[in-house]
Amino acid sequence: MATGPSAPVAPGGSVRPTEAAHAPSVGLAQGTALYIAAVLGTGILVLPALAAEAAGPGSILAVIALIGLSIPLAGTFAALAARFPDAGGVATFVRLALGPTAARMAGYWFFFGVTVGAPVVGLLGAEYVVAVLGIERWVALVLAPVLLVPPFILNAFGLRFSGKAQLVLSGLLVVIVVGVVAVAAPASQVSNFSPLLPHGWAGVGLAVSLFVWAFAGWEAVTHIAGEFTRPRRTIPLATAIAIVVVGACYLGLQIVTVGVLGDRAGSSPVPLLDLVAETAPAWGKYVVATIAAIVALGVVNTYVAALANLGASLGRDGHLPRWFAKGAEAGGVPRRALLLVALLVALYFAAFFVTGGVLTPFILIHTSSMVSVYALGVVAALRLLPRFGIGWWFAAVSTVLVAGLLLLAGANLLIPLVLAVAAVVVTLVRRVRATRPTR
Repeated sequence: MATGPSAPVAPGGSVRPTEAAHAPSVGLAQGTALYIAAVLGTGILVLPALAAEAAGPGSILAVIALIGLSIPLAGTFAALAARFPDAGGVATFVRLALGPTAARMAGYWFFFGVTVGAPVVGLLGAEYVVAVLGIERWVALVLAPVLLVPPFILNAFGLRFSGKAQLVLSGLLVVIVVGVVAVAAPASQVSNFSPLLPHGWAGVGLAVSLFVWAFAGWEAVTHIAGEFTRPRRTIPLATAIAIVVVGACYLGLQIVTVGVLGDRAGSSPVPLLDLVAETAPAWGKYVVATIAAIVALGVVNTYVAALANLGASLGRDGHLPRWFAKGAEAGGVPRRALLLVALLVALYFAAFFVTGGVLTPFILIHTSSMVSVYALGVVAALRLLPRFGIGWWFAAVSTVLVAGLLLLAGANLLIPLVLAVAAVVVTLVRRVRATRPTR
């Protein structure tokens, strides 16, 4: 069932011999940086404060729980990506295990559903910049799409170039997060850590739900797996390092957020500014603005690369017009699909402006689409990975966890349902066309 360590999977499940000569460019350092950017992401800008507001000191328990819960999910997609490196990512895994219609659903959920989160990423970064500059908040709506332009330019030159840029962005992000924790920690007050559960275990459960946004993203890098050197070794190791780094960053931020802000957590749209304002000198706020910009650039850089590769693979496999297939081959630059991603992001920003800049609907569509992708991905893993191996057990545990997330999503699964219906309609149309007699 497994392919070679760096051989992409062709539409029929075979390995493309013409691509064997391509030299993958993403090593352990760049791969780890891509994972860190995809998962650490914009959550650090708001989630520690929101979780502290929901659960008080119990939010620290929520972070620890999510670190533990993310291990099987991350391990599942690392095992799949290492064995089946292809631009299609989860859609490829699902096609091999469940067939083309299910693959089309997974592809549509990620390509059209997850991308809805782009305005959220841009606005969260822009809010900090606007707050530091002391200008009107409406300017953030104008600045948000501007922050997303550089990643599209970087990815137009290919992953070999954008991957190196990501290494720098992720490195700066981790260094700055560590700096914020170190600067803010002396202002912590022991009294802020009690009572441990001011809102009971229900508050901890709410904090866990909030942190799902923070710890999602393990599937995004699967679309770039074909560019990893020695994927069977590099991908699991990069995933493991990213789990440790992301977990440490969120845990450190959560502890100082509770210790420093206490009951004031969640009362501001820019909680990191409130955090460093307690102990940092005047220039501290500019450091925080830098964090926001780096986060937005880093997250979008990773997701744009993933989405462009996915779009090209969807064109290659007939789920999108074949014109978009150019660049799906290993080492290719999917510029046509990149243009489609840019168009989608522009449309979602337009919808964001029209609806008054309310984040919640966009976050819910993003997370429900992500959970839907996870659902098909873990089922595919149970069929593709060696039975009772460590990857298979990760998938078995993840299946239970994802089932719980689907129940929590509830009515928010409406958009994924619409995209699933669209995938079925495309299948039916293709079958009708295939049965028509040729002249």
